[in-house]
Parts: sequence; C-alpha cells; structure tokens
Amino acid sequence: GGRRVPRVRGETDGERPYMGWARSVYFRQELERLDEGLRKEDMAVHVRRDHVFEDSYRELHRKSPEEMKNRLYIVFEGEEGQDAGGLLREWYMIISREMFNPMYALFRTSPGDRVTYTINPSSHCNPNHLSYFKFVGRIVAKAVYDNRLLECYFTRSFYKHILGKSVRCTGGLRDGLSWGRLDGAALSGNGAPPHPLPPLTPQVQEFGVCEVRDLKPNGANILVTEENKKEYVHLVCQMRMTGRRLRGGSAAFLEGFYEIIPKRLISIFTEQELELLISGLPTIDIDDLKSNTEYHKYQSNSIQVRGRPRADRAKFLQFVTGTSKVPLQGFAALEGMNGIQKFQIHRDDRSTDRLAWGPSPPAGAGR
Repeated sequence: GGRRVPRVRGETDGERPYMGWARSVYFRQELERLDEGLRKEDMAVHVRRDHVFEDSYRELHRKSPEEMKNRLYIVFEGEEGQDAGGLLREWYMIISREMFNPMYALFRTSPGDRVTYTINPSSHCNPNHLSYFKFVGRIVAKAVYDNRLLECYFTRSFYKHILGKSVRCTGGLRDGLSWGRLDGAALSGNGAPPHPLPPLTPQVQEFGVCEVRDLKPNGANILVTEENKKEYVHLVCQMRMTGRRLRGGSAAFLEGFYEIIPKRLISIFTEQELELLISGLPTIDIDDLKSNTEYHKYQSNSIQVRGRPRADRAKFLQFVTGTSKVPLQGFAALEGMNGIQKFQIHRDDRSTDRLAWGPSPPAGAGR
C-alpha cells in the first residue's frame, strides 16, 4: 500500500468511472514503472510568445525520447517571472492551437463536423511536414505524459489510428465521408443508393485541381450499389487515413507519439477515453443546448432529458456528434448531414424510456 492513486486529468471522483478508472490507474503506474531509473531534470524551453510553435520545434525536435521526459519549464522571451506551472499550462494551450495553424498545412478540419481535425492530404507542400508531424506526435504524447490538457480535437478515426484500431464504416460516416453523389444518409440507411451512381473513383481536390483515384483495381468501371456501398465507405476511409499522401504524416506522428508513450500502453483506452485523456471533459452550456434543441414527443423538463453529471454529458455529446468538442459558436452552429441544424430529441416509440437524438434525424439519430 501507500502508493497514491493517480487521478485522470479533469476528473472529479464522480467522473472517474467514465474514463475507465482502473485503466487510468494502470496506465499511470505503468508509465512510472517504465521510467524507473530514469533521471529527470529540469529542461528550459525558450520561446517568443508570437513564435511558440517554431521556437518550441527548434528547441525540442532534436531531443532524445529520454530528454523529452524531463520536466519542462517555459521561458517566454522578454517576460519576467518563473514558471511555477502556469506558464507550462499556457504553453501547452498555445502550441496545441498552433499545430492546426493553416500556415503549416499539417491538419484540416473534417468536412463532417468542421470542428475536429485530421491529417491534411496537402501537407507535403510543407517541406518539413514529416519532421513537424513527428514533433506534434511527441507534444501530444508529452502532454498526456505530463498530465496536461491540450486544446485539440481529432476525428474519431484518427484516435483509432493512434490506438492501432481498424477504422470501421460507421467511424468513416461520422468523419464526414460523403463523396460525390453518394451522401452519408444514403450510405447509412437501408435501400439502394441514389441514381445515377458514382463509380469507385472519388474525386479528390487539391490546390484547386481535381484528381480521380481508383479505390480498388478497375474501380472506374465498378458502380456503387446496395451490395458494395459499405465496402465503398470502408475503402474511402482507408484512403483518407492511409493514402499515399497521408501515410508519411501519419507514420511520423505515430513515431513521435510512441517515443513517449508505447503503443501497447496507450491502446488500453477506447477512442472516446483517449479524446478525454488528451483534451479533458468539455464545458457544456445546458441553457445553450436547450435553446437550440427541438423536442419530438418530449418536453425539455421530461425526466429522460434532464441534466446529467458532467461526465455523462461528455459521453452523450461524443455519442451523438462523434466528439466532445462544442462548436466555438455554441450549439447554434451544430452541423448535421445537411448543414447547420438544431439538435433534435425524439421519443423512440418502441420503448417508453428510450431516446433517439442527433442534429439530423433520422440519419443522425441514435448514432
């Protein structure tokens, strides 16, 4: 006995069960065990406030994995004061925003929700993109290692990629894989796809130029049908995560991440838990949600839709929208299959106490 039970960041005791408390304890204990005998020292990181990403990259990208596990303390050039923890927290927030800066072309928002990020297929236009991706992977893992939160939200399929899980069709739909005339609603529903049908060759736009790429051999001569539409989504999903233009960046990110946290250890979590481990529990404005919700066969004060604990709200938001991130403009900017739509809660007539919800029923209901 005597060992302090580690707390997952952002949690209270009542919120631990959702994060997989036993797994989080094991995770922290294993990190400690792996680092036994490792001498950790203070390591200064000197940055200019308006060049945090570039300066941090310059100072850290050549450090060994062991050096990256040192205790960082941040020095903002031209500013007085010692880092007692507040500057490190601020540094993590700034750098987590800067990694998505369009100037670096590393990531782009998912077309499905416009709030989560995935690897930019045009990232190769940045000559240092592979080195930057490895650096970003290190920073994300270092934040988890240091028990710090980042202001970054990736697509569900990207979290699965970190965990080493295969990307399923449902995850692809949630990430907005709607190409050509075959939209997400048609792919997720029953019945034949709309006509005319596109072949297995989605168009990919890059720098204003459209390229047509075969998803499989002879794809240009294979139409999408009811029988193969799920295969279509799976192939598109695989293309987005492992395509030629993405493989290098994805592999570099994972290389950097696994230098700090081994794959076998991070893979004990689910993709939902990994998101909360990296970004923490969200602050959900219940009044904002209510004012942008339409109720069908329910009222806002119905027992089934009353307020829930903070961890349950995060679970609810992840289940319905695919991410725990609330749009910057609030729930009024929530996007469904057909653009911005109000959140909707429907009674499931098959049961007296079940809900069907989503920003775009019926395609988004109960996702």
